[in-house]
Amino acid sequence: MREPVRILDSTLADQIAAGEVVERPASVVKELVENALDAGARSITVEMRDGGTGLLRVTDDGFGMAREDALLSVRRHATSKIRTQADLEAIRTLGFRGEALPSIASVSRFRLITRTQDSVEGTEITVEGGGAASVSPTGCPVGTTVEVRELFFNVPARKKFLKSSATESAQIGEVCLRAALIDPGLRLVLIRDGKRSREFLPAADWAERAEHVASAKRTRIEGEYGGVQVRALLGAPEDARSGATALHMFVNGRPVRERGLARSVAFAYGSVMPPGRYPVGVVHIDLDPTEVDVNVHPQKAEVRFQRGREVLDAVTRVLAQGLGTSAWRGPTPRSHEFWTQRLPAGPIDENTGPGAPRGASLEPDPWGLGALATSATQQPALPYARFAERSPEARDAETLPNASPASLVAASAPMVSPYRAIAQSKRLFIIAESETGLCVIDQHAADERIKYDRLRKQLAAREIRQQRLLLAERVELSEREAALVEAHAEQIQLTGLDVSLIGPTTAAVQAVPALLGRASPERLLRDLLSELARAGERGFGDALDMALATMACHGAIRAGDPLSLPECQALLDGIAQIGDFGGHCPHGRPILFEIPFDTLARKVGR
Repeated sequence: MREPVRILDSTLADQIAAGEVVERPASVVKELVENALDAGARSITVEMRDGGTGLLRVTDDGFGMAREDALLSVRRHATSKIRTQADLEAIRTLGFRGEALPSIASVSRFRLITRTQDSVEGTEITVEGGGAASVSPTGCPVGTTVEVRELFFNVPARKKFLKSSATESAQIGEVCLRAALIDPGLRLVLIRDGKRSREFLPAADWAERAEHVASAKRTRIEGEYGGVQVRALLGAPEDARSGATALHMFVNGRPVRERGLARSVAFAYGSVMPPGRYPVGVVHIDLDPTEVDVNVHPQKAEVRFQRGREVLDAVTRVLAQGLGTSAWRGPTPRSHEFWTQRLPAGPIDENTGPGAPRGASLEPDPWGLGALATSATQQPALPYARFAERSPEARDAETLPNASPASLVAASAPMVSPYRAIAQSKRLFIIAESETGLCVIDQHAADERIKYDRLRKQLAAREIRQQRLLLAERVELSEREAALVEAHAEQIQLTGLDVSLIGPTTAAVQAVPALLGRASPERLLRDLLSELARAGERGFGDALDMALATMACHGAIRAGDPLSLPECQALLDGIAQIGDFGGHCPHGRPILFEIPFDTLARKVGR
């Protein structure tokens, strides 16, 4: 039977609105902390119990509210931050919709205490699950305290979709971290289940605060291009992650998740940043507020730019110049005009060279990667003719200095590959021949595919062999990463990593898979956690499989590693032993390319 159209009950309407604003406890903290920052708070304390479902309390020393304003704040569409259409088109505050407090109050047992500087008494307001507000005078310091108890007590369907207490607590920790990055002068304390979990003391500037989340190796960049101001503190490429969770981006002081911006930051690193990997660091982007639409996402986590392409180009230009192209160039030298040729034309600052952004803090080759790349390209490859002239004993004695013995098939093993290794070229490719043609093999992709296959087989048999570390490696994690270690301890152990938490956000890696002995234990752990964090998007089994692929990549032979002829042949034999080999590495890159002999004969006129 068709139901007539009717106006929803106000409480039900508030609960529906809460579905957009209040997704989880961290959403509540985000709204309350942003309100505190807009109120000029210099100190904020966030308390939580049971992952935020039992209790959330946010206390600030901001301006506070008078009695009349406090009563209006728990009504929908009430805000002090917007008056006209022009205000909406040039948002300069973090919160502006006027829906946060009534939405939160509709799904919790809500209490607000506030006082302004010129008031002799404060105001206390309580709301039970979206019911009528109760107001009374109270004594309290200047500022505002919002207490949220039993979140989702009246909408149990919403509560059952929450994650574990550790995971929800980690999400709240991430919100607090982003708030601290917004305002370096802020003192922010996070208390979890009665214990102080984290504290951010006031910092001198944005860069000092950013150092709390950037890696040990980092470079500071500041510049302007086309009206877009960019400030960044970015980590070295070897510290990059398989996702953008460790790249914190802000537009006009607002934390955002913007794929286009993240890709622009990664693109500034050039060829040394593989697709799908993003640096660790913090990027602040500032431009005219009228050119940014911050009202495109219910939780204000995304923005839209009026001139999107120009903004992304400006970000890449400033970062590329600040990083110094020589530091990121890889094996191929780049000219000074490298980025100018690849990005649209724009204003040029004569003081910093062609195409350089105005005001950029140039730090050419901050980590000396250019010298490493140059030396690698200058070392000659070992031609087959020279190798063949050596005695069998000398040939067998050649080894790969940086490779783990477990990563290669023994040179004395019988050849099972249809290809016979001839030479290594440019320390990148293996040249081989078969009965029908010549073959060029990518040495890194080949070893990566071999290791991935062996890891999968060992995982299926629950027997991934471990290599114990002489000294455990300490790894400082984010709140979210620490929660993943705690929640997936058994699954992580299955991959061959022996990891345990020795502090709230500190882990100790005591063993790694024997096949990946040459890889960084920290990098293996972080990439595994990145894949597990996205498990809900594609199923845990697929996430674990992708984690093995990433781990295999880190433990494989690299481009630039010298290989002896027996080692080249061992790789070819290892490929032949893969049952479902499809000619590609786990990430989809082709491994080999074959040229038939008859094609070669036609090319030379035979």
